[in-house]
Amino acid sequence: QVQLVESGGGLVQAGGSLRLSCAATGRTFTTYAMGWFRQAPGKEREFVAAINWRVGNTYYADSVKGRFTISRDNAKNEVYMQTNSLKPEDTAVYYCAATSTSYFRGSYSLSSAYNYWGQGTQVTVSS
Repeated sequence: QVQLVESGGGLVQAGGSLRLSCAATGRTFTTYAMGWFRQAPGKEREFVAAINWRVGNTYYADSVKGRFTISRDNAKNEVYMQTNSLKPEDTAVYYCAATSTSYFRGSYSLSSAYNYWGQGTQVTVSS
């Protein structure tokens, strides 16, 4: 089992920045990739960004490319997402997700590819 705890959410004005963090504990040696998803009220959960845990390749949704940056610290078993130039439409609960090598099915952007989830952190962007 892997436990994930997010932090760093909050209220920010449009154009501002936040740095989200996710700490992983437990059987982290099995981690293949970690990602961030978000869910706004009344909408489905959507992919935001992901990172391959071993080689560090990164993947982004088109809506956040150039504004968000995902990174990792393998020694600390933490993943981060720097969010810049935030827009009101970025308002959502942001979830950290992890997938193990034995579970991953080849698509970083699908929520079904991840078998561990955090509780989420609220990001609110005011206009």
